Amino acid sequence: MEFRELECFVVLSEELHFARAAERLYLSPGRVSQLVRALETRVGARLFDRTSRRVRLTPLGERFLADLRPAYEGLGAALTRARSAARLVEGVLRVGFLGTPTEVVTSTVREFERRNPACEVELVEVPMADPFGKLRAGRVDVSFTLLPVDEPDLETGAGLNKVPLQVALSPRHPLADRARIEAEELAQLPLVGLDDPAPRRWRELVAPTSTPMGRPIPSAGTVSTSQEGLTQVALNRGAMLFCTPTAAYHGRDDVRFVPVAGLPDSVLGLVWRKEGETAAVRAFQQAGVDHE
Repeated sequence: MEFRELECFVVLSEELHFARAAERLYLSPGRVSQLVRALETRVGARLFDRTSRRVRLTPLGERFLADLRPAYEGLGAALTRARSAARLVEGVLRVGFLGTPTEVVTSTVREFERRNPACEVELVEVPMADPFGKLRAGRVDVSFTLLPVDEPDLETGAGLNKVPLQVALSPRHPLADRARIEAEELAQLPLVGLDDPAPRRWRELVAPTSTPMGRPIPSAGTVSTSQEGLTQVALNRGAMLFCTPTAAYHGRDDVRFVPVAGLPDSVLGLVWRKEGETAAVRAFQQAGVDHE
């Protein structure tokens, strides 16, 4: 039995007029009549006597209304409470981040907690090679990620920052002392990529397989984390791309970061499960947009 049929029955029993009932329900009178007939078919008898001039409950309809009303009102109250709870931003919001809690991450957390003092953010590191696994497993509610994301079960918000890319090189590499590297020069730089289960689109964001002009970029193998990648770079076994804030965070003597000209900027945003969107997730996204 459908709730909409029961709702139509209760409202029509109060109005005893199809047009007024339809107005309350934001339906057409014909749809109200259709739903009532469907309910009468389920019951097996008429619940209303209706003519062109009047509508009234049958004796069976009156008994059914008396039996139904406590349960109907309880269901309505439960729905109201659930809707109210869904609008609350409280408790703990688990937020994933990719290896490096850069300024956009920490600023978003601070702004969210300032606006929503009843909700605490718990930060969880997400592996580069599995950016959506913890999200899908319900271990985080929302996660910082590189955009765009091409996953049908996931939703993303607006980009929160847009920054140039830099390439990490060993100080022993011939290009390490350059002021910048052109994107087409990546064709002579084997790039460190990501292990499974990283999606194909994600792999391409982190380690593109071709230059903007279509020249193939060689592979220097794969890793699971940015720290593994930096170790390979320090050993001069390959190069690895990083956004500028992450490059600044990972400054070290055995790695040089050189700006790359001609590649699209890196865009950081938020991703969450479509079925897991809550008021807290929406509020966190807004705090990210407003974090500056």
